Amino acid sequence: MSMSSSNHPEIFDAVDRKREVFKELADRVWATPETCYMEVESAAAHREMLETQGFTITQNVAGIPTALIGEAGEGGPVIAFLGEYDALAGLSQKAGTTDHDPLTPGANGHGCGHNLLGSASLLAATALKDWLEETGTPGRVRYYGCPAEEGGAAKAFMVRAGAFEDVDVAICWHPSNFAGVQRETSLANCRIDFTFSGRASHASASPELGRSALDAVELMNVGVNYLREHMQQDCRIHYALLDAGGISPNVVQAHAKVRYVVRAPELAGLFSLIERVKKVAEGAALMTETKMENIVLSGVSNLIVNTPLMDTMQDIWESLGAPDFDDKDHAFAQAIRDTLTGEDIAASWAQERLEERDIPLADFILPRHNEVRQMGGSTDVSDVSWVVPTVQAYGPTLAIGTQLHTWQVVSQGKSPLAHKGMISAAKAMAATGLAALQSEQLREAAWADLKRRLKGQTYRSPIPAGTEPPIVAMGGRLN
Repeated sequence: MSMSSSNHPEIFDAVDRKREVFKELADRVWATPETCYMEVESAAAHREMLETQGFTITQNVAGIPTALIGEAGEGGPVIAFLGEYDALAGLSQKAGTTDHDPLTPGANGHGCGHNLLGSASLLAATALKDWLEETGTPGRVRYYGCPAEEGGAAKAFMVRAGAFEDVDVAICWHPSNFAGVQRETSLANCRIDFTFSGRASHASASPELGRSALDAVELMNVGVNYLREHMQQDCRIHYALLDAGGISPNVVQAHAKVRYVVRAPELAGLFSLIERVKKVAEGAALMTETKMENIVLSGVSNLIVNTPLMDTMQDIWESLGAPDFDDKDHAFAQAIRDTLTGEDIAASWAQERLEERDIPLADFILPRHNEVRQMGGSTDVSDVSWVVPTVQAYGPTLAIGTQLHTWQVVSQGKSPLAHKGMISAAKAMAATGLAALQSEQLREAAWADLKRRLKGQTYRSPIPAGTEPPIVAMGGRLN
């Protein structure tokens, strides 16, 4: 099902011809780190690049101001490339430094490498678009600019809105310690706010007249902690207190809010666990004689991998090989590694079940294996994978041992080694897209594999009907 190696240099050359402008795009997005639904400048940078490269643009996808689609080509199959450009709060860091040194204390930073992610996906889409134009081949290529992957589930809203209904194959990637194919599934999750309302009172003179919303939150947290013993071991529940009701301990707190993230390996288990968490919240309200309301903010499905597409991408990566990192890249990567613990480095190797080696950068491609492993995180790419055969690459943009969502990722985000990993990922994605576009047999096999893995299940969005993206004004924020 894989593409012949004779087609590799052609599409690789198409990537190389425009690599410099897309490295500039990655750096531009790195310099404007914006979080969940606030990616106004980052989305504008991608829109401008789409315009420059000759794509037809659709904005405000699924009612999200920072979501967009660029399309080029006519007829034929539709190949989609998924891009992201959201950052993380509190991870500001100066580029190229090996000490924790925020660029702006307390500000945002690209601690998951999404400045590279969107740029490489758009570069891959552009390379395939250029190939279509040069060869006159029927086919359409789309770039999906997707905000709010970090907790906002924008792709899930886009799927629910039908944005992927006519797509034949979807391709994505993620910055990583290694180069290769992502063969892990992910956890489905749902983000829910629980708000308790009670009655204020003087905490000493008339405590019996008060009904404490803060007590309700604390009892809910205790109840959920007990629930952990009686749920599947690979499920996860986390919480954060958003509103403790005030700063006066001599007042019975009348309002309090807690945010929960509930995760499960599969959607069916997620829906079941959510109902159990809600019952704990109802019990806490009953015990404290308060009122409880819950609002689902976002939710994502578990990832459905696709063997024919993974095998095709594996062949391409093995033909492409790892990036040609030079002495300066190795020196910088080693300096980053010196800021890490032995546990950090061991964890990166263990995640891929590889024997640890004393090297700062990946000089190999992750080996092929048929075991579908479970990664601990969640992604809204998963919702796309339920409705379209989807494959993802890992791109080697980080020193081995670097953990995502850390300042070390931000420091490496504009480095030559990160750019090299980004370009390699773009080549792997572009070649995979070309293979899918050229081979009806591959597309049919990918769809058959998706149907086999779904086992008769139909997609049910983890976001309740009527729930809109949590956006406030232009660019928005996650409430």
